[in-house]
Amino acid sequence: MLSILIPIYNCNVLPLVSELVKQCTSCGIIFEILCFDDASSLFTIENQKIDQFQNCSFVVLEKNIGRSAIRNLLAKKAFYENLLFLDADTMPIGKDFISNYISYIDNEEKIVYGGILYESSKPLKSELLRWFYGKEREALPVSERIKNPYLSFLTLNFLIKKSIFSKVRFNEEIPNLRHEDTLFSFDLKQNQIKVIHIDNPVFHLGLEDSKTFLRKSEEAILGLKNLVDSNLISPDYVKLSHYFQIIKKYHLTALIAVGFKIFRPLLEKQLLSKKPSLFLFDIYRLGYYSTLN
Repeated sequence: MLSILIPIYNCNVLPLVSELVKQCTSCGIIFEILCFDDASSLFTIENQKIDQFQNCSFVVLEKNIGRSAIRNLLAKKAFYENLLFLDADTMPIGKDFISNYISYIDNEEKIVYGGILYESSKPLKSELLRWFYGKEREALPVSERIKNPYLSFLTLNFLIKKSIFSKVRFNEEIPNLRHEDTLFSFDLKQNQIKVIHIDNPVFHLGLEDSKTFLRKSEEAILGLKNLVDSNLISPDYVKLSHYFQIIKKYHLTALIAVGFKIFRPLLEKQLLSKKPSLFLFDIYRLGYYSTLN
């Protein structure tokens, strides 16, 4: 018995739900698919067709509650013990996606993460930064993910029991600035809940343009700083905050911040080019983090 939970914001999930229904039906399992829309302005008419599928429901929230709260709400409303969280802008790669997860359902206290992949063909120039980052930093094989099982866990494709989710939920008190998955994985680690990595990926669809990704990256840095300053995660848990602690230790924060402000236009030009450098992207993020202090 499986509850598939999909938080939605301005995304057409009808193709995703259709594929999931086919696979669940093929497996012969008892299932439900809950799709909660976080007060979107787009695709609500298309997504209303989800209700036509058996065991599926589409609900539009009256007001936007954010990424953490909507996931907690989905888990609360789920009827079954086994919860499969999927982001709205994903699509299973294999036809055995559901059956692979079912094979990992047992009584062990764990989370199972299937992974993510990006299309191999290059996207438009305006989307290259997000594509390069995703392929190099997120689309990791199992052999790489298990080296750092908690930090390489992403919340867009994972299986968890409702009983475990009651112990480690998404924190609704933090600002809606991303890194909620970082805090979630840190809490899993603190509670000694195992993260099992398997080869059961989804494609990440609908790449953001590089300018939007840069802006969201800055939001994420602000979110990370908030987590560290609030003592919700250790400064050493994420590489970015770890390196900032080194800069701070040697009293280089002001120097790095000034340097970032001077060279920021050049960094942005490079990151928005045909060959964005992830090394310079890391420099950009570290410089931006320094300006916040």
